[in-house]
Amino acid sequence: MSKDKLWGGRFTQPTDKFVEEFTASIEFDKRLYHQDIRGSIAHARMLGQQGIIPLEDVQAIVHGLQQILQQIEAGTFDFSISLEDIHMNIEARLSASIGEAGKRLHTGRSRNDQVALDIRLYLRDEIAAIVTYIDLLIDALLTQAEENLDVVMPGFTHLQTAQPILFAHHLMAYVEMFKRDRARLEDCLKRVNVLPLGAGALAGTTFPIDRGYVAEQLDFPAITRNSLDAVSDRDFALEFLAAGSILMMHLSRFSEELILWSTSSFRFIELSDGFCTGSSIMPQKKNPDVPELVRGKTGRVYGNLMALLTVMKSLPLAYNKDMQEDKEPLFDTIDTVKGSLKIFADMIREMRINAGNMRKAAGDGFSTATDVADYLVRKGLPFRDAHEAVGNAVKYCIENEMELDELSLAEWQLFSLHFADDIFAAITVEASTDARNVPGGTAREQVWGEIMRCREGK
Repeated sequence: MSKDKLWGGRFTQPTDKFVEEFTASIEFDKRLYHQDIRGSIAHARMLGQQGIIPLEDVQAIVHGLQQILQQIEAGTFDFSISLEDIHMNIEARLSASIGEAGKRLHTGRSRNDQVALDIRLYLRDEIAAIVTYIDLLIDALLTQAEENLDVVMPGFTHLQTAQPILFAHHLMAYVEMFKRDRARLEDCLKRVNVLPLGAGALAGTTFPIDRGYVAEQLDFPAITRNSLDAVSDRDFALEFLAAGSILMMHLSRFSEELILWSTSSFRFIELSDGFCTGSSIMPQKKNPDVPELVRGKTGRVYGNLMALLTVMKSLPLAYNKDMQEDKEPLFDTIDTVKGSLKIFADMIREMRINAGNMRKAAGDGFSTATDVADYLVRKGLPFRDAHEAVGNAVKYCIENEMELDELSLAEWQLFSLHFADDIFAAITVEASTDARNVPGGTAREQVWGEIMRCREGK
């Protein structure tokens, strides 16, 4: 008999040693210890309240679990692979410590609804932590935007110079992205924050449990409504992995821009030495390793989403051992997202801005050509005619190796007699950004208003 197993009653042979190691999850699911103990305490108290087990047993169970929690946090608890997972490790130690009372804890529940509970409790805690890290990154972006409100840079499409924009406006674009990431996680929390305990293995339980009491003890606003779905559902984890993937995509896009901006070709920014490394052979190098690594880690988060989607795609109801593979992708994504957000917030806060280089680049590449066309439209020329006239002016500048602001009035009038002396004031990069004074635009007034709106939590 497999007497060392809490489920070994019907077995006559011990588990193969390699099978035991292959199927065990304790090496990664032991991080669920706090949630497992919290859930077990709530379950035990409910069993006592319902008269399912004696109240003196409840007291012994709660005390025993609290001692185990202290042992784990002190590092004196020995985890055993032969006990498979965090649930069995804790239950076995409890029974060894308090005797018969410990064996009554599992009354009215299964490992299937127990693990579903633990994952939901854990993910709920981690989403709260991730939202805090997002807020720290948003605060760092807002601070940089406030301190560099007057800095003008080139805006790009197709990575080609397009129109001048405020650097703060560019940063605020990422603020909007990370606000959406936060909203996605907060919405995901609605699906996470549902109590599965009470579903049993798949069909519920014969004992008169009070699921509402347990939900109240564990701060769940709702309970699952179908026992089969409760133990089979990992949609909430998939939703989190999807939200995490989108968040990492945003960080990766930002990483790419920081990497470009810090090159000698751009020299828009300088990352603090604490977030860069050097070369083993080239003494002049300062490599932006942090954004490069965040960009690289995005792929593993995408992979975690695909891994769990693939695990779940063909599973019949209800629980299957395949679902043990949900934890490592989930844990890895949580760790990667938290680490990336934390290091990004610190890096952005210490980032130095080369305003002069940005301002110079903002005026290159005929970036105010659209402003010239708008100028002609305001003078009464149809936009398509204005577009053609400015295109001819740009062609003239290319042929003569000039920029638009180097043209004389006589040269401007080669392309349209609508040009007058006021053209020169209309095509500075500052005039270009100030002119876009519409909600969502890059004008200083609009950008400052958005910064204040975000500071007020709107």
